[in-house]
Amino acid sequence: MPQQPSAAPAATPLERALGQNEAVKDTVEQSAAELLVINTVLKQELPPQIQTGEVAQALQKTDALETRIQESVEDLAQVNEVLEQQIDERADLERELAKTKAALAKATGQSQAG
Repeated sequence: MPQQPSAAPAATPLERALGQNEAVKDTVEQSAAELLVINTVLKQELPPQIQTGEVAQALQKTDALETRIQESVEDLAQVNEVLEQQIDERADLERELAKTKAALAKATGQSQAG
């Protein structure tokens, strides 16, 4: 009876975490871009004489927030790189383990046959 092709292996917990982190990174990155646009429009549309007091503070806070969000995007990108490396290392180890098990099974089978 021919074997049917197996379905793609289920995502590992690390792969799921990476996927979630990528989605969060994309959302945070989009938020930073939107905040940049909003802040730029506000600065252009509000005359300089209005950009005082609480309005000036709000504009400064959005600048600072934009910077923090962009830094978070960069931090998430670094975390994702580490996760990708860990996933690759784990996959390599699992392949090596499978080879070792197969070799052990073959050696054990040969010694029992002899």
